[in-house]
Amino acid sequence: MNDTAEAPKPQGLGGFEETVKDFWASRPRRPARGGKIGGVAAAIGNRYGIDPVIVRVAFVTATVFGGVGASLYVLCWLLFPAEGDGSSPIEALFGQGRSSMSKHMTIVLAILFFPLSSWAFAGGWFDGGGIIGAALMVVALYLLHRGRGHLYRPAPVTRVATDVGPAAFSMSTPGSTTTERNEPGWDPLGADPMAWDLPDPQPAPVPSPPPPPPAPRRRSKIGIATFGIALLVAGVGAAIGADGETWFSPQHVIGLVLGVLGVGMVAGAFAGGGRKLAILAVPLSIAGIALTTVPVADYAGGVGDLRATPLTAAQVQPTYQRTAGSVDLDLTALPADVPVTTEIHLGAGETTVLVPATADVTYSCESHAGDVQCLGHGSSGLGAGPTTGVDYGKDGPGGLQLNLKIDQGAGDVEVNRG
Repeated sequence: MNDTAEAPKPQGLGGFEETVKDFWASRPRRPARGGKIGGVAAAIGNRYGIDPVIVRVAFVTATVFGGVGASLYVLCWLLFPAEGDGSSPIEALFGQGRSSMSKHMTIVLAILFFPLSSWAFAGGWFDGGGIIGAALMVVALYLLHRGRGHLYRPAPVTRVATDVGPAAFSMSTPGSTTTERNEPGWDPLGADPMAWDLPDPQPAPVPSPPPPPPAPRRRSKIGIATFGIALLVAGVGAAIGADGETWFSPQHVIGLVLGVLGVGMVAGAFAGGGRKLAILAVPLSIAGIALTTVPVADYAGGVGDLRATPLTAAQVQPTYQRTAGSVDLDLTALPADVPVTTEIHLGAGETTVLVPATADVTYSCESHAGDVQCLGHGSSGLGAGPTTGVDYGKDGPGGLQLNLKIDQGAGDVEVNRG
């Protein structure tokens, strides 16, 4: 027989239903200290022994991609009890126990949960992103509890009952009767001398010596190593892209760097260290999303402002282009005898066009990420599509025949009559 003691196996994790019940019974507790907003990320990190920074990055990523992260965070805030509480805020709201959170705050969070959920599941940047993000986070939490649910289980909160009643203040000995009044030693004032025979005081307990301070945790070098590798990947990717390799675009290079940072943060969550990598990962994620949503690289023409006031149809260029900057085109001085067709392509910036008051304008105006106001018609937001139409002006048909097309990656587009 092997003398080695077998490690205790986690109980209650036999199947899906048992895992869910065990998670609810040992759900994370929001700490009083160490949390940022509500302590949800710190609660999950403490419960499963991982770095709370990883949890915060997951919530931020789920918020950016689909918007579900914010609604799930508020839901966990309502369902996770605080340390020392026997119930969660939403349970206490319905009278199921006590919570340190006020009912007013619980109601505010519950009301906030519904518009956040509507925003996450109503579509937006990524169709279906809210459903996919919610499914991924729920599956990740389920697998995390399956693998580490038997670790760092919170201590159960029990109520301390105190018996306070008439018996606690009784000054007669048990078994005493009214016949004792006739016995010697009976006090007519009602104070039995035997009742004052108190037990000898117990000696004060000897306090146990304080535990020794924990050994200082050795600082991990994972963060520094990950930062160096990320810089190396960024430099090599930028050099290859500058050499003509089209795959190494800014979006792909940022993706490679974020992959390195993600691996470093996951490793640092278990080995200690790498928490400051999130300071670099968050802005890079935002920049990557912006570059992916707005293909600025598809627009040529350089960087800077472009201003033009053509006086004849021959002076109007077929295309006005800029990668970034502004385009200011004044067409109010054009004669009405020659039709004019022109296009504007701008990657990021602002486009302003003035057309004659009597011109018949056929327009198509689009900004992939921004506001469009084109002769009284417009759109705003991401992926709204082009705004098209024909506008004859206040005088009706007749005048300069102008065909105008504006395609812009990010920024505002405005077309008015001069």
